[in-house]
Amino acid sequence: MKKTELIASRLRAVLLDGYWIANTNYKDQLENISYEQAIHQVADLNTIAALTYHINYYLAGLLQVFRGGPLTIKDKYSFDLPPLRSAQDWKQLIASFLANSTDFIQEVAEMPEERLDEVFVDEKYGTYLRNIEAVTEHSYYHLGQLVLIRKLIQQSDGDVLQ
Repeated sequence: MKKTELIASRLRAVLLDGYWIANTNYKDQLENISYEQAIHQVADLNTIAALTYHINYYLAGLLQVFRGGPLTIKDKYSFDLPPLRSAQDWKQLIASFLANSTDFIQEVAEMPEERLDEVFVDEKYGTYLRNIEAVTEHSYYHLGQLVLIRKLIQQSDGDVLQ
C-alpha cells in the first residue's frame, strides 16, 4: 500500500467509517444528531454545528490548494458558522462536510507520494504531509468534543432533543 493510501485510510477512519480508534466517526455521529442537538448551546462550549463547520472549513480550504488554487482560509474565520435556521440547513452542512471529506480522502489517496514532502503553499505551513496529518489529529480532537457535547445534551434534556 502506498503511503498516501495509508494516510487516506486514517482520514477515512475518523471522517467516514472507522471505529477502531474512537469507536465512532464523524459520519456516524452527524447522521444521528438532530438539528436541535446541533445548535444546542451547552455552557460556553462550541455547538456541534460549529464544530462540524470548523472541520469542514479546513477540509474545503485545503482541498482548494490540492486542486491548484490559493490558500484563502484563515484560522480566525474557522468558527464563523452562518446561522442555521432549520433542519434543512443542518442537513446541508452535513452533506457539505461528507462531500468534502470524501473528496479530501480521494485527493490524498491519489496524491503522488513525493508531494507529501513538498512545501505546502509557504514554508511557514510546513509540508503537505504535516498539513494532512494535522487534519487527522485535529479531527479526532474535535470528534471527542462533539461526542461529549452530545452526551451532555442528552443527559440534561433527555428525550426532548432526540
